[in-house]
Amino acid sequence: MFGFKKPKAPEQQAVEQTSFFGKLKAGLSKTQTSIFGGAADLLHGKKTIDAAFLDDLEERLLVADLGIHATTEIIDALHTSIKRNEISDYDQLRQTLGTVMGNILDPVQKPLTIPVDKPGPFVILLTGVNGAGKTTTAGKLASHFINQGHSVVLAAGDTFRAAAVEQLQAWGERNNVPVVSQHKGADSAAVIFDALQSARANNIDILIADTAGRLHTQDNLMDELKKIHRAIGKFDDTLMLENILVLDAATGQNALSQARLFNDAIGIDGIVLTKLDGTAKGGVIFALALDTGIPIRFIGVGEQVDDLHTFDSTAFVEALLEYQ
Repeated sequence: MFGFKKPKAPEQQAVEQTSFFGKLKAGLSKTQTSIFGGAADLLHGKKTIDAAFLDDLEERLLVADLGIHATTEIIDALHTSIKRNEISDYDQLRQTLGTVMGNILDPVQKPLTIPVDKPGPFVILLTGVNGAGKTTTAGKLASHFINQGHSVVLAAGDTFRAAAVEQLQAWGERNNVPVVSQHKGADSAAVIFDALQSARANNIDILIADTAGRLHTQDNLMDELKKIHRAIGKFDDTLMLENILVLDAATGQNALSQARLFNDAIGIDGIVLTKLDGTAKGGVIFALALDTGIPIRFIGVGEQVDDLHTFDSTAFVEALLEYQ
């Protein structure tokens, strides 16, 4: 069957998990430096833990795009702990930061699981603005689910961007999965309907559908998404559908605005936050968690196929604070 591999052994998964944590630490280095000055100044005892310290930290959190809500929650928690004499050294400071940050991120750590007891395919519809990395995410997700033992088909629903189909086809060849496509400018809903038929005929577990980049203000393209939803329902209204919004971490607070607006327009089930390695604005993940509550399904910390990984709030906070 196309796109099928045996699941990886637990020991291999453990090695890859360790490797990914190293990549996560490296990928978050710009955000970590933005917040903590490389941890040298703020976390290694070179500044007194006082009101001036907290003012400095607050400013750094805002610069890293955590947003007002998350920043206030973190600073208030530190103020409270200091008043209670619960923080007397930098290890305790880091522990308190880790606890507060973890409390913000833990509720949105909800990995995407594929049910095995329902008729397929399970549909993953990727949406978002231009440049967020939807097509690349589609290819990386295909690899992720293949490594879990699932079969996958890709649908080239972005029929507007030049070379989008070719880019997805390249990912299909790389992963040895079929790609359903039509000519440039074709109806996206028709492409995805064809992909559903192909997936059902070949007993494929998961259909990952790319779509054209769009802004919430582009009514015609937002209507296109709704048309795609209708096409999926027409094919089989019992299919499970995951609307995933792909966000570029480098856009900072704009990513939060996109999440709110797309969620209002079509309803978002999960988020993929990409390009964390290329920005100092990775703190936006805290704003997304606290202000939207939408599950963070995956994060991306590099260009390689295995640089997209299931979101782990504990690993994220540990990497950000450089726990040893």
